[in-house]
Amino acid sequence: MTAGPTRNGYATISGRGLDWDSVPMRLFQKAKKLGTWDPQALDFSRDSADWAAFDDVEKDFLLRTLTLFQAGEEGVTVDLLPLIMAIADEGRIEEEIFLTSFLWEEAKHVEFFRRWLDEVALARGDLERYLTPSYRHLFLVELPASLNALKTDRSVEAQIRASVTYNMVIEGVLAETGYHGFRQSLEANGKLPGLLDGIRLIARDESRHIRYGVFLLDRLINQSPDGWDVMNERMNELFGPAIGVISEFWDGNYDDENGPFGQRMETYLEYAGTQFDKRMKVLERDRGKSIDEIAKAAVIDMTQEEREYTTVG
Repeated sequence: MTAGPTRNGYATISGRGLDWDSVPMRLFQKAKKLGTWDPQALDFSRDSADWAAFDDVEKDFLLRTLTLFQAGEEGVTVDLLPLIMAIADEGRIEEEIFLTSFLWEEAKHVEFFRRWLDEVALARGDLERYLTPSYRHLFLVELPASLNALKTDRSVEAQIRASVTYNMVIEGVLAETGYHGFRQSLEANGKLPGLLDGIRLIARDESRHIRYGVFLLDRLINQSPDGWDVMNERMNELFGPAIGVISEFWDGNYDDENGPFGQRMETYLEYAGTQFDKRMKVLERDRGKSIDEIAKAAVIDMTQEEREYTTVG
């Protein structure tokens, strides 16, 4: 039997310890306090009555939305491991520690949506009909391909492509847009309180994931002379399909101007564009900065973002 790779030692007893002030460790502290909610503890008792009272169009809108959330959360859970392994192999212990909470939270999101579909919508059949061409391209092709590429290519450039796909486009544009619109729908109508509670908690988790993704991309971009160009190229490759996911969701299914629960396609498109621009502005701001400068800016950003996600409800 061939012996596997060996270790030279352990960082946390080498005199190095842990960098408690680093962005990943700060995020880990937040994850321990804010991410320890249980999908099984959420109360769906009122949701069943609300669901029964919806008309067919409203039920279709909810099922379509929840199917995309369910499939997406499974996708990001399954496909994250190669990035964690790449980070771990570089000895970035603080980032690896945070990423353990990241993966655990994604798994909880899978559990949450499946529980609601099973217990409230009773949607135990095949829901694949709701996956549109752009959605399939992003989640079944681009996401696994860019993450699995890290199994054989752990270059900075490969990590940038993976992080743009996962953190910036799928989580930072699509997921945030979906959760924002869904919260608006449920809050405005006072319906499905159990689902709304879970969506709020998931959105708070995702805010930490995206914050780490921005930090990761900042670090990677400034490690490579080609980093910015690789990031920019990948962003532009995927933004079109991301917008396609939104337009195909509405196309021919609902009234663009007066959809179910008062939603409009244009609102989703505008929000997605805003989120894309927001991430790009942060990356532009931090371009060429040292890791210490990036970390200081990130801490300020985190403090500002806390106001939105400190409380639930």
